[in-house]
Amino acid sequence: MLLGIDVGGTHTDAVVLDQGRVVAEAKVPTDHDNLLHSVRAALAAVLPGVAPGAVRRVNLSTTLSTNAIVEGKTEEVGVLVAAGPGIDPENHRTGGHFHVLGGSVDHRGTEVSPLDHVALSIAVAAMRRAGVRVFATVGKFSTRNPAHEQTMAEALTTGPGQDAGADHVTQGHTLSGVLNFPRRLATAYFNSAVWRLYNDFAWAVQESVADFGLEAAEINVLKADGGTMPLELSRALPVQSILSGPAASVMGMIALCDIRDDCVILDVGGTTTDIAVFADGSPVIEEHGMTVGSYPTLVGALKVRSIGVGGDSALRLGPSGVTVGPDRRGPALATCAQAGRAGGKGHQPCGPALTDALNVTGACAFGDVEASRRGLAELGAARGLTADELARQAVDAAVAAILTAARDLVDEINTKPVYTIRELLGGRQVRPVRHYVMGGPAQALAPLLARASGLDVRLPEHHAVANAIGAALTRTTLEAELFADTQKGRMLIPALDVDRAVPRSYALAEAEADVRRALAGHLRALGADLEGAEPEITESGAFNMVEDSRTVGRTIRVKCQVRPGIVGRAGSARRAG
Repeated sequence: MLLGIDVGGTHTDAVVLDQGRVVAEAKVPTDHDNLLHSVRAALAAVLPGVAPGAVRRVNLSTTLSTNAIVEGKTEEVGVLVAAGPGIDPENHRTGGHFHVLGGSVDHRGTEVSPLDHVALSIAVAAMRRAGVRVFATVGKFSTRNPAHEQTMAEALTTGPGQDAGADHVTQGHTLSGVLNFPRRLATAYFNSAVWRLYNDFAWAVQESVADFGLEAAEINVLKADGGTMPLELSRALPVQSILSGPAASVMGMIALCDIRDDCVILDVGGTTTDIAVFADGSPVIEEHGMTVGSYPTLVGALKVRSIGVGGDSALRLGPSGVTVGPDRRGPALATCAQAGRAGGKGHQPCGPALTDALNVTGACAFGDVEASRRGLAELGAARGLTADELARQAVDAAVAAILTAARDLVDEINTKPVYTIRELLGGRQVRPVRHYVMGGPAQALAPLLARASGLDVRLPEHHAVANAIGAALTRTTLEAELFADTQKGRMLIPALDVDRAVPRSYALAEAEADVRRALAGHLRALGADLEGAEPEITESGAFNMVEDSRTVGRTIRVKCQVRPGIVGRAGSARRAG
């Protein structure tokens, strides 16, 4: 059995799958002040009747890292940078403890100038006095030679006095083999900024899983690229968990639907609608990595757009008419009224929301429909609108906002080469022929989206918990990049901390075999079951180095990946009518 948990903005969903069949599912409110409580509540809801020993894998999607960054609840990070000539690191300053040191390495990994140890000592002392405990060390060409990053990290983790030593240091070369100094800098910073918060949560999740008798299960966390990583690995790389929720949406749709054409995925939750695009049946990805705030990073990610339209999005009546969202003031009136009657949290803040409008139009009958009608009648009275008129305007506005955002995302994708999980579709224009809709309000919105768009709209089975299904069925993925210089006799796989000597005869075929073997071994050492999804070579090349008209060696670069995907299918999709 496989267990998937998706911690969303409004609800935490959980499912248990047995050979692709959903045998238990649950939806509980998300407590943003205590996400662990939400995870435990979801486990408690789906595990009765399930033999804990039969669950071999628990996959979790969490909003923790994303929320911490968006809400400014990250930790202060000390950043040490050794860049050398070229890009000015000050143009990419992050945080209030940013120190640029002398010293540089060139693109082949040769030290051009030594690291400034005096400046390093001064910077380390200043950060310790400021009470900084997590750090990032970044060199421009550290993937070719990480020596400067390692020296900076050693200075942070050793020294006299009780304040010596760092709680965590992110070294830039361990994040990715790709050469992009500004992205590496931002990625290392955010990785350390959420490290402590994420690790506290990760330890608690592991203990909770054991409390429910699942100690034998493999535990994984979803990444933004549509794969999972072992919980143990995620503790060192929490930045990879940013935007894991939208990734669960995409993988859930792959698991539930046989997608072969260009289409748009719409995951309508309580707080937001996440939008993704498929080209030739494969999800479109960010070419270089996702952007966090205004900072481009090296975090691989699916191409996703989120807008503030969901079932609990607040309704307002202004000079230009009815608006929906982007904020959420609390549950819809229908939810609050029903909770109050049942002795629940009837006192919690709530107000007219999209779900209330859908109730009044007859698109659904969720909770206390009469409470929805009374609330909309009261809101519309000031402008002479009946509850029905206001509801129709609100629903029309929500549908228009979702479809406009979907068209804008497709247009953005079509302005540049289209990259998917499988391949680069050079010169390809994406032309969606249908929408797939999932999430709590999906059943009510699907026929409205079909009428407004004129496209085929499909609703999968188990659409309300599709994210959790995607989480459960997503396989473990990882990528690594090998760089070798036969003249120097050196081979590195930075993300896996591999650095060894190679002979001058070292060839491309050997490099491909080495990186495949190293990546598979690393994943298995972490307890990941590859389930036949062996590492694939995605990029490979060797270039002769010529001096004085003779070949003196070769540079070899190989990129290897266990591609994102699912380990099975579940359910099917039906037309929305």
